[in-house]
Amino acid sequence: MQGYLVTFFTQKNRKHDGNSLADWIIEQAKQLGVRGATLLSGQEGFGHDGRFHSDNYFDLQDTPLQVMLALTFDECDRLFARIKQNGLRIFYTKAPVEFGFTDQS
Repeated sequence: MQGYLVTFFTQKNRKHDGNSLADWIIEQAKQLGVRGATLLSGQEGFGHDGRFHSDNYFDLQDTPLQVMLALTFDECDRLFARIKQNGLRIFYTKAPVEFGFTDQS
């Protein structure tokens, strides 16, 4: 299949509708019929504002998170429309990819 590899970047303490933003993205993807998503936790990083984020003993809520999804063009359009409907501003990367399974049986 052809589509996009989309990665959203957020932090553990960022919330929407009472859940972490990363969990909200994954739930929306499920509702839209996306076949899978991967949630990655980062050790440390810094955001567009220059603020440092880390997963350490003193601040476990500021952990950097990434949500990665391999999406068809249509799935991508629908997920981004959902994000827009909810008025969210989330940093992302989007790259064209081919994806599928090695065993087609």
